[in-house]
Amino acid sequence: MDHNAELKQFLRSRRAKLRPEDAGLPQQPGRRVPGLRREELAALAGVSVDYYVRLEQGRNLNPSEAVVDAIARALRLDDAERDHLFDLSRARRGRRPAAMRAQQVPPTVFRLLESLDAAATPAFVVGRRMDYLAVNRMARALICDFNALPAQDRNNVRFMFLDPYARELYPDWASVASETVAVLRSYAGRHPDDPALTALVGELSVKCDDFRRRWADHEVHVRTSGSKRYRHPVVGTLTIDYQALQLPEDAEQTLFVYTASPGSESAEALRLLASWTDMTQPASAPLRENAP
Repeated sequence: MDHNAELKQFLRSRRAKLRPEDAGLPQQPGRRVPGLRREELAALAGVSVDYYVRLEQGRNLNPSEAVVDAIARALRLDDAERDHLFDLSRARRGRRPAAMRAQQVPPTVFRLLESLDAAATPAFVVGRRMDYLAVNRMARALICDFNALPAQDRNNVRFMFLDPYARELYPDWASVASETVAVLRSYAGRHPDDPALTALVGELSVKCDDFRRRWADHEVHVRTSGSKRYRHPVVGTLTIDYQALQLPEDAEQTLFVYTASPGSESAEALRLLASWTDMTQPASAPLRENAP
């Protein structure tokens, strides 16, 4: 990926989103420019207009961490956006790409996934580029039987944009899809030289207009917790709360655990789903063993 282009486009997109009044600037009648002007942002960040213009134009500057921090504060970036800006600036300074070691889910995590099956709790592990690495029976019953898919399709982003079933499964597909792309953007900032990521983004951009438009927005997001609605063909509509936990053995592996409020209709739907699930299937066999 072009580090200069990624940084300049991210800066432009964040500047366009920030209203003058949000930055403490007076409103001006008849203002035609959406967001802040470059000279306004430069003043807020305490850098020269010429320096900021060259930075946003993608010229080969190497901003210091202090300058990047000042720009992040001027743009009112949230934690995920700030981390992404630092990732992009480090890549631009010639940071060596991290080695892509094979990803293996620890045996203890497989046992955890199996125990969560017994509690009617969907759970799964995703790795780099949002690949599904391990999925328990409940998660396969709720989302998709990833065991039945070709290895290259066992990916959250591919499923979201290339599988028509995803648009039926998620009543709020548009917002879930946007968040999914924003999570992938965050990963891209950490690993801009990942050739498999470049291939994935290129393929999805060609095959899906919805993905291409969202990728161009340069939104970033890190999943920690939240909720999602599902429209399941067997147990109906249910609302799931999720918790995302980084595995200590590999920071690029995230365990997702899905629960429902006790006594709710969604909790009852999960119990029904557990009784419907074929418990003879493998509990949590690796989906992408030794994935790079």
